[in-house]
Amino acid sequence: MKKQFLLLCSLISMSIGAWAQQPRPSGKPYSYIIKGGHVIDPKNNINEVMDVAVTSGIRGLPAREAMEAQPAEGNRPAREAVAARAAVPTIEGKIAKVAKNIPADQADQIIDGKGLYVTPGLIDLHVHFFWGHEGSYLKNAPTALPADGFTFRTGVTTVVDAGCSGWRDFELFKKQTIDVSQTRVLAMLNIVGTGMDGAGENNIGEMDAVKTADMAKKYPNDIVGVKLAHFNGRTWVPTDRALEAGRLANIPIMVDFGSAAPYLPLDSLFNVKFRSGDIYTHAFGGNGTSSPDGRESIVDMNGKVKPFVYKARQRGVVFDIGFGGASYLYNQGVPAVKAGFYPTTISTDLHTGSMNGPMKSMENIMSLFMATGMPLKDVIAASTWHPAKAIKREGLGNLSQGSVADIAIFKVTVGNYGWPVRGGKIAGKQRLQTEMTIRNGNVVYDLDGIGQPVGPAPASSGR
Repeated sequence: MKKQFLLLCSLISMSIGAWAQQPRPSGKPYSYIIKGGHVIDPKNNINEVMDVAVTSGIRGLPAREAMEAQPAEGNRPAREAVAARAAVPTIEGKIAKVAKNIPADQADQIIDGKGLYVTPGLIDLHVHFFWGHEGSYLKNAPTALPADGFTFRTGVTTVVDAGCSGWRDFELFKKQTIDVSQTRVLAMLNIVGTGMDGAGENNIGEMDAVKTADMAKKYPNDIVGVKLAHFNGRTWVPTDRALEAGRLANIPIMVDFGSAAPYLPLDSLFNVKFRSGDIYTHAFGGNGTSSPDGRESIVDMNGKVKPFVYKARQRGVVFDIGFGGASYLYNQGVPAVKAGFYPTTISTDLHTGSMNGPMKSMENIMSLFMATGMPLKDVIAASTWHPAKAIKREGLGNLSQGSVADIAIFKVTVGNYGWPVRGGKIAGKQRLQTEMTIRNGNVVYDLDGIGQPVGPAPASSGR
C-alpha cells in the first residue's frame, strides 16, 4: 500500500511539472527566456540576477456563427462571408523556470534583461474601468478608461475596478469590460446597487448587503471584494452593510470614506469594524489638518503615525494608496514612509482626472515611493504579491514555477526628477520606466524592442 501511495505521488508530481517540458512547435521547451535580468519576486524572496523561462498561452475566444456575404449598400462597404468558428479554450502561459544561466538554445526567443529589473506583472488594486457613454461619473462613462490602453504600457497585468458597478449593473460591466479585455480585470462590487454614478452614493436605501453578496457569489472568478465609496454623513450604517455583504460572500471590503462633521474616527473603523484583510484606501489622504471635520488622517500634526494605526496593521488591516487626483498628502506620505510605515499596497485610482494630475501612472507613483525612501524590493512587493494576497488571488503577483506568466520588465533611469503632490513636491534621482510587459506568456508591450535583434527582420519564406 505504501509503495502504491508513493508511486501515485510520483505520478502526480510528474504530471504537475510536465507542462514545463512540453516541446514548442520548434521542438524547444520554452517560448521565451528573459536572460540576465535582476529578478525581484517578493513571494519567493528572490532579489538577484537570474533567468526566467516562460511558455506562451492562448487567449480564449467564444464560438462564432457563420455570416453570409453582404453586398455594398449605401455607405456600407461589401463584406465577405465569414466562416463559423468553434470556441477557442484559454490556455495559460506559465512560468516554466527561474534559475541561473538557463541555456539560450532551449527557447524560441531570447529577451535581453541585462541591466533591467524583472518582476511579476503589477496588480493595480484601485482603478476605474467601467468605460462607456451611456452612464455618468465613473459608471459606463468616458471619465473611466478602457483597460488595455492604460495597463500594459506601465507593467500592469491585473487591475481591480474599485466600485464602479453595483449589483444592478455588474453584468453589464462584465460583458462590456471584463470579458473583452486582455488585461485581467477583477472588481470590487459597490455596496450601492446603482454603482458609482455620482448621484446615488449617499442613498442608503440602495445599499443591499444580501443582493450584493448574491452577485459576488454568482461571479466568484470576477468579484474579489465589496466597495464603500464617498458616502458623506456621520453614520456607520453604510460601513456595516458593506461588512455584512463581505461576510456573506467571504470577501474583503474596501472603504473610501467621504466627509463627516465631525469625521468618523478611523480607530473605530480599523480596530472595531474591520476584519483582518479589510482594506482602507486613500491611506495617505484625509484632511491632513487639525480640523475635526472631513476625513481623518493617519499621521498627526506632529508628523507621527497615530498609535492605533500600528495596532490596525498588526490586526491585518490593509493600507492601500489609491493615489487618485488628490488622495496623497505630502504631510502624510513623506513622514509615514520616513517612520517605516510603508503602504501595504500601491494603487493608482486611475481615471481620466487622476492620470493627468500628480498621479500619472502606476510606475510613476512607485518611483515616488522610492524617492521618499521606500526600498525598491518593498515597492515591488506592494505592487505585486501584497495586492495578490489582499484579493485572495495567491496564484498572481509572483514568479513561482507553474504560475501564470504575467511579467513586467523595468529600467531605472537616473536624473533630476520631481513629483508634485498635494501640499508639496518630492524630489528624487531615480524613475522606473516599463520596458516590456508579458501577459499570459505573450509580449503585449515592448518599448525598445528588447526581444528583437537590431536590424532588418529576415525575409519571409512564405507568401
